Amino acid sequence: MDDTTRISRLQSPIGTVRVVLDTDTANEIDDQFALVWALLSPERLSLEAIYAAPFWADWHPGSTSPKDGMEKSYAEIHRVLSLMDTPVTTPVFKGSADFLPGHGQPAADSDAIRDLIERARQPGLLYVVCIGAITNVASAILQAPDIIDEIVVVWLGSHASWWPDTAEFNHMQDIPAARVIFDSGVPLIHIPCMGVSSHLITSPEELEVSARGSRIGDFLHEIVRDYPGRRGAGWSKVIWDISTVAWLINEKWVPSQLVHSPIAQDDRTFSYNKDRHLIRQAYYIHRDVVFHDLFKKLAQHARQGNG
Repeated sequence: MDDTTRISRLQSPIGTVRVVLDTDTANEIDDQFALVWALLSPERLSLEAIYAAPFWADWHPGSTSPKDGMEKSYAEIHRVLSLMDTPVTTPVFKGSADFLPGHGQPAADSDAIRDLIERARQPGLLYVVCIGAITNVASAILQAPDIIDEIVVVWLGSHASWWPDTAEFNHMQDIPAARVIFDSGVPLIHIPCMGVSSHLITSPEELEVSARGSRIGDFLHEIVRDYPGRRGAGWSKVIWDISTVAWLINEKWVPSQLVHSPIAQDDRTFSYNKDRHLIRQAYYIHRDVVFHDLFKKLAQHARQGNG
C-alpha cells in the first residue's frame, strides 16, 4: 500500500462502517462494555461478526491456557448477547487456541481467522476492532496478506509512546502478533492504554445512577460493583476497551495524530525509526463525552425494553 492510500484510510470514516470485534471478553470487565456499546450504536457501526480472542498469563487466574481463555471468552460473548433486550443475530466465532508460535508464523487456523479473511475480501472497507491480544488478526494477515488493502485495524494495546515500557496485557501476551500489526503496513489506529485509555474511569456509584434500568445495564453495573479487589469509597475502575468504539463513533472524542509506526522489542519497549510507515495514534481521550454517549444509549435501550 502506498503512503497516500494508507493515510487516507487513517482518517475518520464517513457514515455507517462495517465492523468486526475481536475480544477476550472473559479476561476483564471492560470488553463487555465495549461489546454492548457497539451493539447499541447501529447508526455508526454495522457489527458484522464477533471473534473470541485467546488470553492467558501464568499469573492470571482467569484462564489455564490461551485456548481456555478463548473458550471462556466465547461463552462470555454469548452471555452478554443473551442479556440484550432485543435479539442479537450477529454471528460469534471462536478464535485461535494459542498465540503465534514465532516471528512471521501464524497461529493455527480458526473459524475467526477464516471469517475475517472472507469478510475482508467482500466489498467495502472493514474496520477490525481489537480489544485483546491481536493474535487472530495478525494470523489472518500472515495467511492472507492481501487483506491489508481491505481493512483498518483499531487496536487497544501497549502504552503511550512516552510511557517507559509496553508491559501491557494485550501486547505482552503475543509480542510476535504485535510486531505483525506494527510492521505489516496495515492501516492502524493505535489506542494506548496507560496515558490515554486510562482516563476512562467510572465507579459503581456512577453506574448505579447512569447505567441501570435494563438487564444489560444492571449487568454492567454488577460486574463493576462486584469486581475483585474493590476497595471502599472513592474506588474507581478503568473501562479501557470502550476507547476503540469511541474513536469510531466520533474521532474528536479520541484526539490522535499521525506517527511513525513503533518497533515492538522483546524487552517490552518501543524503538522508533522515522523511515517507518505512518499510523494514527491516540494521545488523549475526552472521558465525559464518551460515557455520556454510552449512558444515553443504555437509557434508550432500557426504555425500549420496558415498552
